[in-house]
Amino acid sequence: MRFWLMKSEPTDVSIDDLAALPEQTVAWYGVRNYQARNFMRDQMQIGDGVLFYHSNCAAPGIAGIAKVASTPYPDATQFDRNSKYFDPKATLETPRWFNVDVQLVQKIELVSLPELRAHAELERMRTLQRGNRLSITPLDPSEWRFITERLIR
Repeated sequence: MRFWLMKSEPTDVSIDDLAALPEQTVAWYGVRNYQARNFMRDQMQIGDGVLFYHSNCAAPGIAGIAKVASTPYPDATQFDRNSKYFDPKATLETPRWFNVDVQLVQKIELVSLPELRAHAELERMRTLQRGNRLSITPLDPSEWRFITERLIR
């Protein structure tokens, strides 16, 4: 089992949006970074733990716990000419972009970015590194344990 931090802008899909969806599950669409895509396509497995992170907003931070709920499959938005995620180089035979389904486990009180930065135990956490802009990052099991056991109320 692996652990991930996955960022979503709340104006796109928030933790409350996820809670309101059928089966509290969403396709993690729109990833257009090759490294983040490769994490989903090549490493994520059903049952992996996910920290659902609100980004690019007034109060960024971890808003919930989720899990990977599907194997990877082609992201349909790459084929939709009306989508901001359309990719003219992608074809049904050779898709370029993939997603997984993510299912809510628990909505939590926000664990803010400053709170995450305040703990030496998380100083190596990839999301907290200067210049990191990936929307999906792996978590070390010790980071997952620290956050889920010590920071989540």
